[in-house]
Amino acid sequence: MKPAPFAYVRPQSLEEAVAALAADPGAKVLAGGQSLVPLLSMRLASPSTLVDINGLPDLDRVEVSADGVRVGALARHADVLADEEVRRVQPLVSLALANVAHATIRNRGTTVGSLVHADAAAEMPVVLSLLGGSVDVVGSSGHRTIPASELYVGPLESSLAHDEIAVSAFFPALAEGARVGFAEIARRHGDYALVGAAALVEGDRARVGYVSVSDVPTVVDVSGLSPEEAGDKALEQLEPADDIHASAAYRAQLVRVLTRKVLEEAAA
Repeated sequence: MKPAPFAYVRPQSLEEAVAALAADPGAKVLAGGQSLVPLLSMRLASPSTLVDINGLPDLDRVEVSADGVRVGALARHADVLADEEVRRVQPLVSLALANVAHATIRNRGTTVGSLVHADAAAEMPVVLSLLGGSVDVVGSSGHRTIPASELYVGPLESSLAHDEIAVSAFFPALAEGARVGFAEIARRHGDYALVGAAALVEGDRARVGYVSVSDVPTVVDVSGLSPEEAGDKALEQLEPADDIHASAAYRAQLVRVLTRKVLEEAAA
C-alpha cells in the first residue's frame, strides 16, 4: 500500500519548522521516520504535510556531562549507543538501546523520535520515565521542558502541542552507588518486546519500569521486596492484556521472571 498524498517541506531553521507546523493542523514532523513511515505506508497515519527537520542545524548532538546525557532530536540510536561517555554516565540508556529493533533501524531512527512517539512497546520511553528525565520542546509559544511524568498521556499520545517540536531529551546521570538492569523477551531479536523490564536501584529504593505491559510507560516502586516478591507487587499496578502476540497470563508470568532478572542483574 502507498501513503495518501501529502505536502512536503524541509525547513532550514527551527523557526521555519514551527511555523510550518502551526500553519497546518494536519502536519507531522519527520525525523528518523522509522515509526512514522510504516504508518504512512499502511495508511494508519495520513498527515496533510510532512515537516522534515533533517535539515535543521545542531540537533544531532549527544552531550554528556556529570549531570547526565542530553540527546538532540536528530541523534540516531546507533550514535547514542556507540558513545562510550553515554555508557559511562548513564549505562541504562546504552543497555536499552542495544535492544531497540535492528541495526539498520538504529542507524536511521532517532532516540528523541522514539520518546515522543509514545509507544509503550518501545524501550526508550520507559527508560526516560524510570530515570526521571525530560524532553525539551519548542513551539509557537516558546520553549518548555516536559518532565517524563507529564509526557505520556495515553496510548501513542504525548503532551506535546501540535505546533511543538521536541529538540532534545535529557537522561539524568546514574547516581554514585546506584545500579541498573535491563532485559526483555521478544519472539525474534529486534522484534518489539513481548515484555521488557528496566531496574534502577538507589540505596534502599528499587524501582522497575515495564515495556509492552500497560498502555503507557509504567514504573513501579518495589523497595524492600525480594526479587521474587517484586514481580507480584508490580502486577498489582500493571495491566497485562491479551493480543495476537501473547496472552495476558503469559505476559504476567514474563513480568515476574523479568522483574527478578533485572533486580538480580542490578544487584550483581
